[in-house]
Amino acid sequence: MIKYFTLAVFLILAGYGTREAWPLIAGPILSIESPMHNESVAGGIVTITGKAVRAIELSLNGTSILREKNGDFSTTLTFPRGGSILTFKATDRFGRIATETRSIFIP
Repeated sequence: MIKYFTLAVFLILAGYGTREAWPLIAGPILSIESPMHNESVAGGIVTITGKAVRAIELSLNGTSILREKNGDFSTTLTFPRGGSILTFKATDRFGRIATETRSIFIP
């Protein structure tokens, strides 16, 4: 009886520990809502929105982007005519990196 009780307690603690440690194990998550892939933007003014979860640092082409406490971010930038490549990089506290790339075209 004690053996089964000990096994049950161990399984419960292992499950709870795994659930609590999952954010540390999973690393950062980066999702870009706007701009879409290969988007053509008239006027050169681009609103960039997305979410970076479990990240301590977020950058766009090497420049830091400010985020809300929940990970949401939004910024508006002006681009010259022609094509531009946007490279987003989210880094967690263990140095793991998530990246996303978008291409935009300004006619």
